[in-house]
Amino acid sequence: MAKVKICGLRDETMLRVASDAGADWVGFVFFQKSVRAVTAEMVCDLPLKDCCPAVALLVNADDRLVDAVLETGISILQLHGQESPARVAELKTRTGAEIWKAHGIRHFDDLRALNEYEAADKFLLDAKPPKGSRVPGGHGNVFDWSVLSGWKPAKPWILSGGLTPENVGDAISATGAAAVDVSSGVERERGVKDETLIRSFIAAAKAA
Repeated sequence: MAKVKICGLRDETMLRVASDAGADWVGFVFFQKSVRAVTAEMVCDLPLKDCCPAVALLVNADDRLVDAVLETGISILQLHGQESPARVAELKTRTGAEIWKAHGIRHFDDLRALNEYEAADKFLLDAKPPKGSRVPGGHGNVFDWSVLSGWKPAKPWILSGGLTPENVGDAISATGAAAVDVSSGVERERGVKDETLIRSFIAAAKAA
């Protein structure tokens, strides 16, 4: 049964919906250029202890932001920027947090670059953002899953990029993904989560 992360949450209602519906992780975007952006102060007001584990999506974050995020009680850092292998290793050593390194995928060669991130605990595979985009993810784009054929990952990995309640089952079947991540695919409009879509996505992923 695939694990599910619902990303881009901003309020207590959708946090509880995701957790109650069976999400394995909930994600918060600490990147102010995103329509789904939150602050550490906002997240501190949410009942994280009552829900499934929380993940902080960070984009080239400095130590000050990382520390503020960890003070909210979040212990998983998803690095979605151009963080170097050395920076990932530094954060792993300094914080002791679980580290996920996200990477945009278009070709098989993009997968090879992940091998350099030895300090990461997990990889998250997302579609590469459109040219000129100000944000690295959350665009609702699917990459060609066939590029994963023959790939031998060095770490556990999570599939992301354009997943919806309608295609997540096919995505899991086609890739063998043990975990999936969704944000825009469970929104009724950009940045606004929908309870029915969240529940439908989780049910479809768990049934695949």
